[in-house]
Amino acid sequence: MRTSDRRLSFIGRFVLAICLLGLASSFAHAFTIQEVTSPGGLKAWLVEERAIPLITINFSFRPGNAEDPAGQEGVSEFLTGMMDEGAGAMLADEFQRKREALAFRMSFDSGADFFEGSFQTLSHNRHESFDLLRMAITEPRFDPEPLERVRKQFLLNIKEDLQNPQSIAWQAWATKSLPNDPYARPSSGTEASMSAITAVDLHAAHRRIFNRNTLQVAVVGDITGAELGPLLDLIFGGVPEKWPDRKVLPPARAEMGPAVTVIDRDMPQSVIVFGHEGLLRSDPDFIPAYVMSEILGGGGLTSRLAQELREKRGLTYGVSFGLSPMQRVGLYAGVLQTKNESAGEALEAAKSVIARYAAEGPTQVELDEAKTYLIGSYPLRFSSNAAIAGQLLALQQQELGVDYVKKRNSLVEAVTLEQVREQARRLLHPDRMIVSVVGRPKAIK
Repeated sequence: MRTSDRRLSFIGRFVLAICLLGLASSFAHAFTIQEVTSPGGLKAWLVEERAIPLITINFSFRPGNAEDPAGQEGVSEFLTGMMDEGAGAMLADEFQRKREALAFRMSFDSGADFFEGSFQTLSHNRHESFDLLRMAITEPRFDPEPLERVRKQFLLNIKEDLQNPQSIAWQAWATKSLPNDPYARPSSGTEASMSAITAVDLHAAHRRIFNRNTLQVAVVGDITGAELGPLLDLIFGGVPEKWPDRKVLPPARAEMGPAVTVIDRDMPQSVIVFGHEGLLRSDPDFIPAYVMSEILGGGGLTSRLAQELREKRGLTYGVSFGLSPMQRVGLYAGVLQTKNESAGEALEAAKSVIARYAAEGPTQVELDEAKTYLIGSYPLRFSSNAAIAGQLLALQQQELGVDYVKKRNSLVEAVTLEQVREQARRLLHPDRMIVSVVGRPKAIK
């Protein structure tokens, strides 16, 4: 890099840092989170935003798809596609017409640990819209025609995943890292399991998932706490308090390598997934570990791995390696894509960078730049009502407390160089990684 390029790069980072710090400073006072309790005892986090006549609700239940029964893998995913296909006395077509007339948005998602829903409506339509949401949550229909239509779409998705190199590599890595654990199963199930799921199975999944004991709710928009309380009872009051047939899974443990799996595919590039066990979000050292991880494998083109593998060696267009804390296990995994001819070189280069970082940790300059970025960019996670609701729900799921938004940046700022180096030594084990490769890689066996 020429001297002038270095100077421009430095000036650009400096200007960005100043802008982000200004944004972070104003963000600290941008909104207030209220804890609302309904007359029926239901709880929600609320951020009032009266400038736009919209109300956004994000909510979740447990369990997620990791607790799908054996032989019914994918039933939670199937349920997400059926939640707006008729409810109560309304058949699918009538429900959809009513939804379009009221102009509200509703979607559901099944993760490994949580079954989530998101909803957005115009303020003046809230009572009618909320009533349809109530019906979808408490009285879903699983009629034959929409059930088969939705099934066909999910089967198509499964077939696409079976041909997708990234999906294949990640699935192989999960199977090797978490053998015989439900986390390692395909979240959408298999063609056989998805083909066999019946309306009876969907009703059973609905009873298992929808329970008030695990309900968490985040609301953002044109509504007060006093108005929200009765509406929480309207929407969720009909959800059973608890279903007795749920068997809570024990903690999972990731296997350690070294282990390499190569899946042959006739393609010019190799997809390489690599990693090992990480840590839970509840770990007291998670914030220093998170900062450590961002310097090594996050942050786009500025990370250690990106600088070495992309900028210096031209081995890949992108590489990432980061923490993935789940409810029952923490993982530390990454992915890169490179030409078959350079696959061995790229993997060894990644291991070398990780090994050096584990031994030495970052420099003070790297730590300072990472903290500036992480502190300054945090407000960007709250850029819209929907984004705020998503963040608030995630904080509840992680049990971080209603005050976490205000204290998070101070936690990052307090991280020291020695703490980061300690977490690098503790968590990074390049000689014990599990690796899965899809392609025809050279120099990887």
